[in-house]
Amino acid sequence: MRLWRPNRSLSSVGENLRESLFFFRSPKLSSSYLISSPILLHSSESHRVSTFSTAEDEKYGFRRPEMYGRSLSGTVGAYERHVFLCYRSHEVWPSRVEGSDADLLPKLLSSAIKTRENEISVKTKLTICEAGEGAEHSDGDVLVFPDMLKYRGLKDEDVESFVEKVFLDGKLEAYGAHDVLAGSYIFVCAHRSRDKRCGVCGTALITKLTEEIELRGLEDQICVHACSHIGGHKYAGNVIVFSPDLDGRIMGHWYGYVTPDDVPELLDKHIGKGELIERLWRGRMGRINDEEGKKVDEDKIPSAEVSKETKNKPWENDIQGNN
Repeated sequence: MRLWRPNRSLSSVGENLRESLFFFRSPKLSSSYLISSPILLHSSESHRVSTFSTAEDEKYGFRRPEMYGRSLSGTVGAYERHVFLCYRSHEVWPSRVEGSDADLLPKLLSSAIKTRENEISVKTKLTICEAGEGAEHSDGDVLVFPDMLKYRGLKDEDVESFVEKVFLDGKLEAYGAHDVLAGSYIFVCAHRSRDKRCGVCGTALITKLTEEIELRGLEDQICVHACSHIGGHKYAGNVIVFSPDLDGRIMGHWYGYVTPDDVPELLDKHIGKGELIERLWRGRMGRINDEEGKKVDEDKIPSAEVSKETKNKPWENDIQGNN
């Protein structure tokens, strides 16, 4: 078993290119985003430049009328484990990547989990995240939260045995080649072929996250991935953060209506201090029932996590999993 730390190189976004990057116009965004110029897309397969018009911004981006129009708290369905299958680039995913005959591995894993869901004691959610050349995770790698485990190179023919041994039998650390994940992980829905709002907002957020992480020198401590549809297109930009809470537990917190202007706060407040951003908080991964078997109310934001600060930033410690 190896300890795996995020190690994505962010230096490929050159200073000269960064100065020419712009996002989308919004009354809630700073003036630095008031231009519809080419945007550098952060992708494991390539860095492609795409242009979004003002009309697209108003319909699909951060200026669309539905922004901030709904209450976010309680918009995440109850679940207890999140599984991410690393598979190609978000730019080439079909609309239903988990059901595509052309993408056999995601389809097989999704089908295996759904078929056995009543036998799996921990309610499990599957999402696809990008992988490929230049990324720290390759096609077929499986990331499991809150267990903070990475299984390397899942093959089509091994899907059934993987689901049975890891999720049914609960032998997470006894199956195959795997690593212990460390640091914080941010997943951004950028599934453009599923919903254009996620494609427009997600790519802008990934670029901004990349820049801000690099500016803080946290490339080895925070990993950013584009991911497939997670639910709630209307809340784009949608972001999930897996980072230690005040007690050192790994919790998956969901945020909606996230804009590039919110990124510094997301890094400094949520990851840096262990505080939640209440106005953007959708919900979290967690236990469905408490120790007495009573249903947990996931609609309420944990007030202790809003008001308290951790003594040290998560990246100052050697995080090795769920304490």
